Amino acid sequence: MTENILTVDRIVKNYSNHKALDDVSLNVPKGVIYGLLGPNGAGKTSLIRIVNQITGPDSGQILFDGKPLSEEHIYQIGYLPEERGLYKKMKVGEQLLYLARLKGLNKAEAMDKLKYWFEKFDIKTWWDKSVEDLSKGMQQKIQFVATVLHQPKLIILDEPFSGFDPINASIIKDEILELKEKGSTIIFSTHRMESVEELCDYIALINKSKKVLEGKKMDIKDAFKTNTFSVLYSGVLPTETDSYHLKTNEANLDGSNLAVLEAKAGSGGNQIIADLIQNAEIKSFKEDIASMNDVFIKAVQGSN
Repeated sequence: MTENILTVDRIVKNYSNHKALDDVSLNVPKGVIYGLLGPNGAGKTSLIRIVNQITGPDSGQILFDGKPLSEEHIYQIGYLPEERGLYKKMKVGEQLLYLARLKGLNKAEAMDKLKYWFEKFDIKTWWDKSVEDLSKGMQQKIQFVATVLHQPKLIILDEPFSGFDPINASIIKDEILELKEKGSTIIFSTHRMESVEELCDYIALINKSKKVLEGKKMDIKDAFKTNTFSVLYSGVLPTETDSYHLKTNEANLDGSNLAVLEAKAGSGGNQIIADLIQNAEIKSFKEDIASMNDVFIKAVQGSN
């Protein structure tokens, strides 16, 4: 049995005079939150539309759970587009029931699952409201329910926190993590690097129609680290030892100092600490790990 829920193999997509995807290959493992990143116009939405079979590729292949992507897989995918698409004149309950039936649930199954979600989100009074009478954030909640109601194996969320206040964004974040715990795989497309930092296990970055990088988030962050360490101390530090070079050193009002050290080739945190404690009292010590924002900017600039 395949370890990937989705295998994207050398996908090419052209639109008249524009190449949206240029030989893109990705592997999305089962049971992870997979961040699909890239600047506007990079090709992310084109790829998402192909996975959802809204459009087709010009060449290449997509496998879903080891099998060529086909119509039967529509029922195993949930898609929350960035541009939301509810019928504004329809009642909330009537609309969700309709969308659930489109995803293959019978009426009894759909009603059962809707009851669960309406109670969970405390929205039982919304059943007979028209969508147009709801706020944007309330509509987002309804569309999220429609996306996950049929318990899809693969959930694709395009900017899922757009339009949410911090409280509701936190509720949706918790639901995403719970869906992952229950076995769903989530592809998460966003420009919010703090959400990627918090939620994603794997990431892929697409820029100018090509894949720039892909892999475990922590492995990619390690590849972009600067080998620098921040240390808060009192005492005196040598500017140079066998393990580090002193980059910056600033005195604080309380008499302590904050230094940034650059590790020398072959040295790591343990060697640096061993050198530091011979000369100073260490109050804190941490490696300066690249943020996802740093990774995004450097990777895009490098590929440009």
